[in-house]
Amino acid sequence: MLKTALHSTHERLGARLIDFGGWEMPVMYRGIRDEHVHTRTASSIFDVSHMGRIEFRGPAAEGLLDHVCTRNIAKLKVARSGYSHVCNEDGGVLDDVIVSRFEDHLLMVCNASNREKILAHLHKHAKGRDVVIEDKTTSTVMFAIQGPATLPLFRENLDKLPIDVDAMGRYGFVTGSYMGTGYSVFRSGYTGEDGLELILPTMAGVLVWNYLTKDGGEKRVTVRPAGLGARDTLRLEAGMPLYGHELHKGIDPISARCGWCVDLEKDFIGAAALRQINADGPRRKLVGLVLEGRRIARQGAGVLVGDQMVGEVTSGTLSPTLEKSIAMAYVDADRSDADEKLSVDLRGSRVGATIVPLPFYKRVQ
Repeated sequence: MLKTALHSTHERLGARLIDFGGWEMPVMYRGIRDEHVHTRTASSIFDVSHMGRIEFRGPAAEGLLDHVCTRNIAKLKVARSGYSHVCNEDGGVLDDVIVSRFEDHLLMVCNASNREKILAHLHKHAKGRDVVIEDKTTSTVMFAIQGPATLPLFRENLDKLPIDVDAMGRYGFVTGSYMGTGYSVFRSGYTGEDGLELILPTMAGVLVWNYLTKDGGEKRVTVRPAGLGARDTLRLEAGMPLYGHELHKGIDPISARCGWCVDLEKDFIGAAALRQINADGPRRKLVGLVLEGRRIARQGAGVLVGDQMVGEVTSGTLSPTLEKSIAMAYVDADRSDADEKLSVDLRGSRVGATIVPLPFYKRVQ
């Protein structure tokens, strides 16, 4: 099993470690609810070094990514990142990724469990193109600092670095070097909060993690480690899809309500199928559900109208922020309107549910 450079730090902090996408990762340190609330109210740091980081260099790099990605990569400006899907010929999602344009190369961040699959897919379609693909996953670390106190923390405590977090804007990023160590800082994340994601060389990443998490005392908010458990409840409240749940090769971006990251005017793998789905309208749509009571709907739970099965839950949790049982599900398109009354089968018992707009939670600007 793979381990990130911060593995010994997680052990020292008493994290509960699990196998996630072939990596031994912290699912929690103090408790999922505690880590969730601290992220929503202060600032938390997540080790996301398990996610794939793939560099593309050469004159054909942009063309390759435009061929495999649903987003129009040619329109992506320097120092900007964009969310995209990588699809098969049928329009099914092979992975959801973030592509960033640097001055001299492009970077794709993909899901840990899909890294080998995506690398093979990229190499297959790179044949005959003048492009160099390099997997940087194990030579760097990546972590996310998320929450309302994150940007003030960087403004006030990292003044030695020439990073203007306000000028970056959402999905902007900066690169630089400090004391001979290169860094990339992205204003992005997967929690529904404002925050930053950092990519650093392996050894520098351990030092920066330790610096950021030292006790702030009365001078500043202490950044606390958070695990994959809180990351999942946070992204679910924010209505963000997770590969293997809301996204997989049997689901297309349009059904997943991610049509905004698909440019049907350009040609890419799966474009013809997605144009047809867009023209006909998807058979099913991703929706948000609020359940009666506090029982949690797990992935695979049936969604019904009367005795008719009309859908299936993809993710569910008891929202720490809203104090409600929430879920995402795919339901028949004609049953996907807001305020539609349904029920969810929770191990043989029916629980009432109502379709609500996504996201469940949206941060105050």
